[in-house]
This record gives sequence, C-alpha cells and structure tokens, in this order.
Amino acid sequence: MFAKKRSIVAALALTSALSAGLANAAVDEIHFLIPGGAGGGWDGTARGTGEALSKAGLVETVSYENLSGGGGGKAIAHLIETADQADNTLMVNSTPIVIRSLSKVFPQSFRDLTPIAATIGDYAAFVVPTSSEYKTFADVLADYKENPRSIAIAGGSARGSMDHLVAAQAFKAAGGDPKKLKYVAYDAGGKAMAGILSGEAQLLSTGFSEALALKDAGEVRILAMTGPERSSAAADVPTLKELGVDAEFTNWRGFFAAPGLSDAQADEYAAVLEKMYSTDEWAEVRDRNGWIEIFKPRAEFVTFLEGQEQEVGALMKELGFLR
Repeated sequence: MFAKKRSIVAALALTSALSAGLANAAVDEIHFLIPGGAGGGWDGTARGTGEALSKAGLVETVSYENLSGGGGGKAIAHLIETADQADNTLMVNSTPIVIRSLSKVFPQSFRDLTPIAATIGDYAAFVVPTSSEYKTFADVLADYKENPRSIAIAGGSARGSMDHLVAAQAFKAAGGDPKKLKYVAYDAGGKAMAGILSGEAQLLSTGFSEALALKDAGEVRILAMTGPERSSAAADVPTLKELGVDAEFTNWRGFFAAPGLSDAQADEYAAVLEKMYSTDEWAEVRDRNGWIEIFKPRAEFVTFLEGQEQEVGALMKELGFLR
C-alpha cells in the first residue's frame, strides 16, 4: 500500500508546502522499479536516489527491483498491470521511454503512467578499454570515415535507442553516414562494457556517469562527452564540440508512478524528491556520479516530455530510425 503519512496534520502541511514551492515531506517506503539490469544508468539513478533519501532520513524503507526486458517495456507493463498494489512504487526512466514509444518497441508511452518528476541530467560519453589502440576520438572517426563497418559501437540498449541515437548523431555531425553505423545492442551497460572488453565492439556509447565509474575503476578511457563544456568530475575529458563535432546531448532521468495514483500521493513523491536536493547526502551522490540537477515536477515534467517527443521524433526521422 501507499506509504502512510506521518499524520493528518503532516499531510496537510505537506500539501501546503508543496503548493508554495517549499517541499517538506517524508514517507515510510519507496520501492524503486528499474527497467534494466544491474550496472546501467537506470540502476545507478534509482540506487543513488534511494541512497540519498534513506541516509537523509526522508524515507524509512527503500527497496529495489530490476525487471529488464522489452527495451524497458516489461517494467512499464508490470507497473500498469499491478497499479492497484503499486502505490509505493516509483519507476525510474529517461529519454528512452520517449524514443521507444515513438519507435513502437512497446505500445505504452509516458501518458499511460503518472509522471512524478525529472530529477537529473546526464551527458553521454564514448569510451574504449584501456588496452584499446584508440587514444582519441579523432582516431575512431578516421577509421569510421574510411570504413564505417570497421567500428562496432556497443550500447546498453536496443537498436534505434538512445545509445544508438547519440552515436549516430555524433558520427553524422562529424561528417560520417549515420545509417552505416554498426551498433551492437546489449541489455544494460554492464553487458555492453563486457562487449568492448571482449573485443566484440571497439567503442561504447553510454552515460557519462556510467563512464566515470568505469574510468575510476581503471577499465576505460573516456574519449569524449556530449556536454556543452567539460565536467569538473573529469576535467581531462574533451567535449565533442571541442573536437570539432557539432553535437550535444543531455539525457534526463526521472521517476514515474503507476497510473491512477492520486494527485495528493503524486505531489508527496515530488515533494520528497525536491527536499532531497538540499541534503548533504544527495550532494555526495550527485557529485560522485557527475549528475546535473534538472528538477521538473509533475505538470512541468509532462510539458517537457511532450516537447522532447516532438524534437526526438524529428531527429529519429532525419537519421532514418522512423519512417
């Protein structure tokens, strides 16, 4: 059942605070539903958010469930099917929910859920194993332009998905033919990383925060990232624009609840996420992952999603991913 409010008085105070833009909430339990496997961006976002909420005392009990399959569609369908028993569940998602809905990977869209809030942004990055012959992104581009099929690009999601789209956008901006891009799909970032370590692919297209964790572990070199400027989390990593590639990309990540959730309950979740931003526990998680804060609650989130749907759809058609 939905996380019980501390008291009726506390609930009324929460509603008043939220309407005034001053989040002040605490809930008993949040169950994070993660549409992909361990090691991916969704997994890291859910677990990092849960860590901050728990350590800051904003949520008493936090639990996690990885339910991969169908490009994220299995988790979405599960949340919809179990809506009556899922009042305490928040599903993490990101730009792929828009992309995969447009490309009909699954029949649902964000409109079939209850959008709670976009919480963070994460740039994309291109990485190679430390043992790779490629020392710079320019080296990769040179081989790609000579023979596009010589560069296999791994991603932790399906063909036509965000990892694929970001890579196509970058290579197109560099003067290559994005339709000739050789993309190898894996289920989540951990398996995609294994793909480049085994030599099945030469380059990994992934989230910047995931790339930072791999870099800190000494497993990869980050050749480029898609932010407008370098990140303080890895000041040695150049942006695509610095390298003469006019491409930029930021992936939002956020949370959705089951359809039919009441406005009061949805507002409570949005409020507790907003409150999280002011905690030291969140600052530690955010900085560790190199995340950008882009809080967009409820109606603002829906408006943002509608705009992205139009923009991403146009780009997908241009690159040949949609007819």
